[in-house]
Amino acid sequence: MTFRALVVDKDDQGVTSASVQTLGEDRLPAGDVTVAVEYSTLNYKDGLCLGPGGGLVRTYPHVPGIDFAGSVEASDDPRYAPGDKVVLTGWRVGEVHWGGYAEKARVKADWLVPLPTGLSTRQAMAVGTAGFTAMLAVMALEDHGLTPGQGEVLVTGAAGGVGSVATAILAHLGYGVAAVTGRPDQADYLRGLGASRIVARAELAETVKRPLEAETWAGCVDAVGGAMLARVLGQMKYGASVAAVGLAGGAGLPATVVPFLLRGVNLLGIDSVMQPFAARQRAWDRIARDLPLDKLEAMIVPAGLSDLPDLGRAILAGGVRGRVLVDVTA
Repeated sequence: MTFRALVVDKDDQGVTSASVQTLGEDRLPAGDVTVAVEYSTLNYKDGLCLGPGGGLVRTYPHVPGIDFAGSVEASDDPRYAPGDKVVLTGWRVGEVHWGGYAEKARVKADWLVPLPTGLSTRQAMAVGTAGFTAMLAVMALEDHGLTPGQGEVLVTGAAGGVGSVATAILAHLGYGVAAVTGRPDQADYLRGLGASRIVARAELAETVKRPLEAETWAGCVDAVGGAMLARVLGQMKYGASVAAVGLAGGAGLPATVVPFLLRGVNLLGIDSVMQPFAARQRAWDRIARDLPLDKLEAMIVPAGLSDLPDLGRAILAGGVRGRVLVDVTA
């Protein structure tokens, strides 16, 4: 039995290349469950794994793709039977373990989640790791007291994958969403997702000397980090929380502890990779319930395996909007 996969290799000079190849099933890594992959998606990490590696990929040749959805083909674990629909995100799949940019994948059963009722495999991968992360961020803000009516919720990097889904979910739940973007041409797109206000990135990109500014935001989903996160911390309302999900603007945090000490601001770290099963199931159930599927459809950029090398370069350059949906059979 053979299957198609996007294989990344690295030569003796450290130069990577990617090509669609036909492989035998004996090339699949060890695991409890073999999945016939139907869809995958593209995240920032995928862009790194498709190109320079970013220190994420340990051995070559490699099949990237940090998430996938499909049907169980064979299982050595009683929790899953042939025909079951499943989703996988995280667990270093697509980084140290072969991932979803292939027609077949073999993984540990513990890494899988049953596809929630109300979602197709296509919709699940339109959500993907980015949307899963967005829901974890919204849930964390809610767990720390955020409710509609407290004021606007800021979403930074709003036109990206995490930001797009976060904007749609928050608006659907009744929050006023202020969407930050450095791309003015994305304003109509963000309003279509439910954003009530567009904030130019330049308004928040500059570091200021004052540790506190006017109390403005009731909550924040931050995909940028760096100087923007430091600035936002000083603008949060008393007791409000920021869910930090990314570092597109840098890993540094040129901030002071003043917002934490004088306003009781909470900085919540969001990790999607090693989340336990119960938390994953809770997030996917909330996605099926609280993400309007018509808004999800508006985010989708369709792609096939052969499109991914170019798209990987584009996402690293900030040139991808919304969610890339990869049909691995196309």
